[in-house]
Amino acid sequence: MMLRVRGPQGQVTLRLQAGCTVDTFRQQLAEATGVPAERQEVRGGFPPQLISFPADGATASLSSLGIQSGDSLTVTQLPLAANAVAVPTNGHAAAPAAAAGPAAAAAAALSEDEQLARAIALSLGQDVPELAPAAEAAPPPSTTTQAAAQARARAASPQRAHPKPSGAGSGSQRKQGAPTSVSLPDGSAVTRRIIDSDNSCLFNAVGYVTQRSRKLAPQLRQVIADAVLADPFEWNEGVLGKEPAEYCSWIKDPSKWGGGIELSILSRHLGREIAAFDIQTNRVDIYGEGSGYSERVMLLYDGLHYDALAVAAFDGAPEQLDVTVLPSTGLRTDTVMQGAKQLAAAAHAARQFTDTANFTLRCGVCQIGLKGEKEAVEHAKATGHSNFAEY
Repeated sequence: MMLRVRGPQGQVTLRLQAGCTVDTFRQQLAEATGVPAERQEVRGGFPPQLISFPADGATASLSSLGIQSGDSLTVTQLPLAANAVAVPTNGHAAAPAAAAGPAAAAAAALSEDEQLARAIALSLGQDVPELAPAAEAAPPPSTTTQAAAQARARAASPQRAHPKPSGAGSGSQRKQGAPTSVSLPDGSAVTRRIIDSDNSCLFNAVGYVTQRSRKLAPQLRQVIADAVLADPFEWNEGVLGKEPAEYCSWIKDPSKWGGGIELSILSRHLGREIAAFDIQTNRVDIYGEGSGYSERVMLLYDGLHYDALAVAAFDGAPEQLDVTVLPSTGLRTDTVMQGAKQLAAAAHAARQFTDTANFTLRCGVCQIGLKGEKEAVEHAKATGHSNFAEY
């Protein structure tokens, strides 16, 4: 049985044995998405409906839930109620968006990523324009994504921000104390090449590792839109989360972020495997694996942002000497992949990632404590509040 699963970290394909139990299914969901079994909220079908898990999950079969091979599921993480902070008795209580006025209505018109990025940007003192009325709401500026990336700074100084690259060669800099390269036995080095935090980091990272350009986002967004329109049966609303035509307009907007779906399409278009190393989970997802592609490129993901990975001629070598395309198999590729895993592990040890499902925020307006992206977005939608800070 094969299922498409969209989780907090993107989309994965889950392969299960026929007749597996519900508990086994939930455990494999946890391994694939990073969402613990006891905190999973799973939806399937169209329109998506919440799936209720039976009490006898150890013996109940997956088929008893009505799930079939080829289905698309969405997994979200339930908040820990015990960690929520009570609302102070100062009269500041959450209200429906309609009662909160134009600010809440405008906030509700934004996507979840955009709302969270905007809120964190404001909490970090970034200049963010006032929201227009809902009917005229403008897309958030590129600075919001950079500010969202700044939220991952959990080191000693809460004011230390995610550094914005100054241009080519900035990958040789160090980000918050962790190395940006790992030397290989032959003297070369797996190196993190920094991509601007401009809402198009995924596309520009792919552009760098495939064509050595950080400016290909518009073309790659168009490639994805064309692929979806060419096969709306495969790339349907259940997979995309939007009707295909609407999705195509959405993905061509330079303020929108990419993820697993976009990497899958780009891998197929480019005829290359794309290995994405996840700093938070220490996992590597290889898009296009098993498709017979002879070449592989590599990216590094921190929960909000994608950077490119390259093999530098030596530690500190200029980007002009980078090798970014590897054979998909072979001893050399195995060595490079191991170096990339070490680089991701070092970034993990330095906490250079954002756990959007579990980080804690406090609303600067009503002082309520919030856990994770889901609670922050719901609070912003309900109240129009957009001043958040980590604690």
